[in-house]
Amino acid sequence: MVKYVRKQQGFTLIELLIVMVILGLLAALVGPRMFGKVGKSRQNAANAQISLFETALDIYRLDIGKYPTTDQGLQALRVKPDGVEKWDGPYLPKDVPLDPWGNRYVYESPGEHGDCDIISLGADGNSGGEGEDTDIVSWKDIGG
Repeated sequence: MVKYVRKQQGFTLIELLIVMVILGLLAALVGPRMFGKVGKSRQNAANAQISLFETALDIYRLDIGKYPTTDQGLQALRVKPDGVEKWDGPYLPKDVPLDPWGNRYVYESPGEHGDCDIISLGADGNSGGEGEDTDIVSWKDIGG
């Protein structure tokens, strides 16, 4: 009895091209939706961090009697500023984080829109912008 051994063959070029086309179509259809969700989640994270800063700043103000100056910045929530007697911090559990795009938050006191303003300049790191470049600010909600 003669046994035939069938050689294992790989995929044909046509099969590989068909798979590549299918993967390309899937990436083209699904990719933009996923990247849009990443941008929105970064905006939500920036908004949540700003809310955390606002809470810590309110506790700081209750202890000291006023908000940190612009020069003292958000770092005053972690390290006692010079000349501040009633500081009972740290008011944040960790160092002041960068925004979700890797930029520093802008802190102003007094602010143009309240006692103090906190701003994330968005993905581009510049004032203004649309989409993921939109500034996230302490004086209005993400949707506002």
